[in-house]
Amino acid sequence: MRILLTGAEGFTGRHFIEYASSKGHSVIALRSDLMDDEALRPEVLEVAPDAVVHLAAISFVGHADETAFYAVNVVGTTNLLDAVARLPAKPRRVLLASSANIYGNTEASPISETQQPAPVNHYAMSKLAMEYMARTFQGRLDLVIARPFNYTGPGQSPSFLIPKLALHFAQRARAIELGNLDVEREFNDVRMLCDAYLELLAHGEPGESYNICTGRPHTLRHILDTFMRMTGHTPRIEVNPAFVRANEVHRLCGNPAKLDTLLQRHGTTLEVPSLEDTLQRMLASAAISVIKT
Repeated sequence: MRILLTGAEGFTGRHFIEYASSKGHSVIALRSDLMDDEALRPEVLEVAPDAVVHLAAISFVGHADETAFYAVNVVGTTNLLDAVARLPAKPRRVLLASSANIYGNTEASPISETQQPAPVNHYAMSKLAMEYMARTFQGRLDLVIARPFNYTGPGQSPSFLIPKLALHFAQRARAIELGNLDVEREFNDVRMLCDAYLELLAHGEPGESYNICTGRPHTLRHILDTFMRMTGHTPRIEVNPAFVRANEVHRLCGNPAKLDTLLQRHGTTLEVPSLEDTLQRMLASAAISVIKT
């Protein structure tokens, strides 16, 4: 496929380009600002994609500018879909990256796609608003929405939890400041996510939303213990109240049954690296960055 990709320079975008290219696809990175209609429309027309993967977003929950979430994640997506809908030959599928954060705090676990959304921060609210907005393009575009649960990998910013830990362990830091140690998250591999995106481009049902997850959460304490075992290093762990977020989503674990069933129907499954493999790759990447500095 000839895939138009937004957010190509981001963490996920870089991995998606590498992964999709290795599978024989041609990935064209969008250059235009999503807020610039005059530049966006002619570029989309020129690319004439077979498929679109929309990753561009403000994804750091603690981002300082709350209004930017809505400007980029909702208005920017509207501009993109409008440009794509104007194409004389519509792409076979448009994939929008939403987030499992839209589910918020819920006693249901694992969470399925039928769970009522209950976002508790501006990032999650903007992603849910994006999903609702996208419904206005139904009938004009073949849209599929992906809701990834937590994922990570080499190259992710150390402002995110797992890269931060990998860097501290690679540096053999004496102490690490963290927030709530008892939160439970899936810490999936970005390679699995990229695989899921390609499978949804090929097999996703129009208008449907799919969790990208394994259903296997881990506590932060487990991640710390794994890093300690891998490195033989035991730093002092300090809980900094400033890192404990208001309205923290305490347990976020997805039910992958809907996506698994879809893929089984088409005779395929996702590549799911082990947690230890993911953390080992991140330690190796962090060690290289330490040497370079």
